[in-house]
Amino acid sequence: MGNALDNVHKLYLEGIAGGNAREAVLKYTGHRYTQHSTGVGGGAEGFLAFFEPFVDRNPKREIEIVRSFQDGPWVFCNAYQDLNDGAARWVTTDLFYTDPDGLILEHWDTIAPFVAETASGEDMVRGATKVDPTADTGASKALVLDYTKLVLQEGHHDRLESFVAEDLVQHAPGIAAGRAGLAHWLASGEAGRYEMLFKLIGAGDFVVTYGKRHADGADYARFDLYRVENGRIVEHWENEETISPRADWGNSGKF
Repeated sequence: MGNALDNVHKLYLEGIAGGNAREAVLKYTGHRYTQHSTGVGGGAEGFLAFFEPFVDRNPKREIEIVRSFQDGPWVFCNAYQDLNDGAARWVTTDLFYTDPDGLILEHWDTIAPFVAETASGEDMVRGATKVDPTADTGASKALVLDYTKLVLQEGHHDRLESFVAEDLVQHAPGIAAGRAGLAHWLASGEAGRYEMLFKLIGAGDFVVTYGKRHADGADYARFDLYRVENGRIVEHWENEETISPRADWGNSGKF
């Protein structure tokens, strides 16, 4: 499957961090570039219309790819951005679909402000970063799929112990530590309803889901990243953004 993971890294680090947006987008995308980041237009020209002014507005761009992995033609990337000496700090999660040569054909993302003080005390982006290649990818994906369906979508919160370790390391900014913190959040009105699972991919002990939840009258596009160990979810990160009104989309939408 080509050099898909490398191409994603290079699009970020050469095109955005390095300020060479035009060269990078033409080099690392394929015969089409379908865009789902709703503030960005479609194709290479839409990418350039957004990122060339972005580079001009933000002369100091420190971008760190914290973790990434590949599952067939799919690539997940989690990055931390510090712009203009801390004037803005963002966490981005991206999903890419690539062709057999590893060139990028389609892109989905969510972008959220970095939260320095989380409910659990854990850093929003830190924690484990490397995939355990000895872990059973299929088993990890099956566990997270069942958890998403039974607990998040169907509301069987009494099944939480079957999927989540008691000492869960929680990085989601608004959720307290451990399985108890997750249970409290799920039982609250804040969690809302997890309405749609759009995509699930994984590698070794890491699994990511991308879907939509509804809470407090708003729809959110949401990535959940899980690390699995000994048949339980032991670490969790999330990143989400409010889905803007359709009239404001620059393309076909978040999904």
